Amino acid sequence: MNLEGCIQSMNLQKKSNIFIILAILAMVLAVGAIFYTKGKSEVVASVNGQKITKTELYNLMVKQNGSQALNSLIAEKIVDLEAKKQNTVVSDQEIQTELNEYYESYGGQDVFFQALTSSGFTLDDVKKDIAFSLKIRKLMEPRITVSDDDLKAYFEENKTSFAQDKQVKVSHILVDTLEEATEIKKRLASGEDYAKLAQENSTDTATRDNGGMLGFIRKGEMVEEFEEAAFSLKVGQISDPVKTEFGYHLIKAEDIKEAQEANFEQSKPQIFEAVFEQQVEAEYNAWIEEMHQQYKIENFLANK
Repeated sequence: MNLEGCIQSMNLQKKSNIFIILAILAMVLAVGAIFYTKGKSEVVASVNGQKITKTELYNLMVKQNGSQALNSLIAEKIVDLEAKKQNTVVSDQEIQTELNEYYESYGGQDVFFQALTSSGFTLDDVKKDIAFSLKIRKLMEPRITVSDDDLKAYFEENKTSFAQDKQVKVSHILVDTLEEATEIKKRLASGEDYAKLAQENSTDTATRDNGGMLGFIRKGEMVEEFEEAAFSLKVGQISDPVKTEFGYHLIKAEDIKEAQEANFEQSKPQIFEAVFEQQVEAEYNAWIEEMHQQYKIENFLANK
């Protein structure tokens, strides 16, 4: 794993739920595609001449994940019908706003798309999931009241998460040898462009095309040698060659966010959002049960 991989793996934890949801949807589509394409008995594999058919694969997938996937589709259908009944509309701008938050959480749009590609999903999949979540939010909103006491209680319980550690936004050029790093450092000192040299020379394929940009890092996220050098830099300063297990780095500090203690008033919008989302989840579970009683739902899979 390259250095970017260390940061990417941490960023993925922040928004991993979307890929869990998309995985369920992908499985549903896969089941449909497998079973309903022409030829249910078509062979999809064989072992020493022993055939495995599409029907066998379909039955296994239904047995393992079918109920969960079908329940997700039923819930999605209910939400869509209720949103239509209540004239609840999600705009393209609302979807884009949420999407921008995903980009930021993952450390940038490029990192997000790398995660998306490696997971086998498309941007349209993500947008569809965001639209579904926003519909739920709008449908639940009239049922939810967030008091100031709720906000203060949440803040006290989660105070450390609202404190800001010092962060440094960094780029790096990664090469294999000290000689290469020293030569590039000389070229930088003579005025050559950092991003261009990163694109031409860095061995970190995940950041190279983006001029070596890693984004903001906190202490404890990187290997010790890299971190020590990065946090000693001033904005615009480039380090001497730094040796780590990945090779030799030339690290540039692009920006710095100083540490801040947790502040209730400053964090109020984020606190409200966190409390609201908690209440949406709790209210949705009760609401979807109510809707199951109001809608005529026939689950034929339950009888198999």
